[in-house]
Amino acid sequence: MDNQTLDSVNLFGMRVDRVDMAGALALIERFVQERTPPRHIVTADASMVVTADNDPDFAAIVNASDLVTPDGAGILWATKRMGTPVRAKVSGVDLAARCCALSEEKGWRIFFFGAAPGVAEEARARMLARHPGAHIVGIRDGFFKPEDEPAIVAQIREARPDILLVALGIPKQEKFIQRHKAELGVPVCVGVGGTLDVFSGSVRRAPTWMQNSGLEWLYRVASNPKKISKVALLPRFALMTLRAPRNARSG
Repeated sequence: MDNQTLDSVNLFGMRVDRVDMAGALALIERFVQERTPPRHIVTADASMVVTADNDPDFAAIVNASDLVTPDGAGILWATKRMGTPVRAKVSGVDLAARCCALSEEKGWRIFFFGAAPGVAEEARARMLARHPGAHIVGIRDGFFKPEDEPAIVAQIREARPDILLVALGIPKQEKFIQRHKAELGVPVCVGVGGTLDVFSGSVRRAPTWMQNSGLEWLYRVASNPKKISKVALLPRFALMTLRAPRNARSG
């Protein structure tokens, strides 16, 4: 299976795949077993759709990736309203957490890359406390200059991970993966946004009822005002969706 055979929808020119958590994990397992070619997994939320609409090069990266999961209530709402509903929310945080849990069972080697200095270390410590048998084989913070990238690539290659979790934020993480996936030697690279902040405890997830009600974005802004620039994209996403014809089909 490649991205041409996945069941997907076209959301304002950006692909989103109709996949649930079980399907996403099954694909990751297959990609890890195959080893090559290197695979790029995108976790797409509403802000990513707006970013892609403003940046054709970024949209092309997303559309060429190997899997685009629907991350967030906004994606579920928009696709349902347009007559092309996706199956379920598959967030970057939840997908990464499941990969770490499966690392304990399947021996997957995982590398944490991103967030502020010290966050990845704490994320690894807390994840290992939760899953003592998980294989978190390397960490690197997300503060670097362009000239540092060759050394970062070398560090990741040396750790030989099966899965690289890249937490640099949209669109930086997707562009980093696209630039370097051929030389990283990693079977699966996943852009996971603020996942390491959540893993480390520096950012708390919204209560389950808020996640299920589509209000996690509101909780994030209330607990972390730095997220306001990302949330500011949501009114445009809502307007794009409300203006779109219903029953639009993928293409």
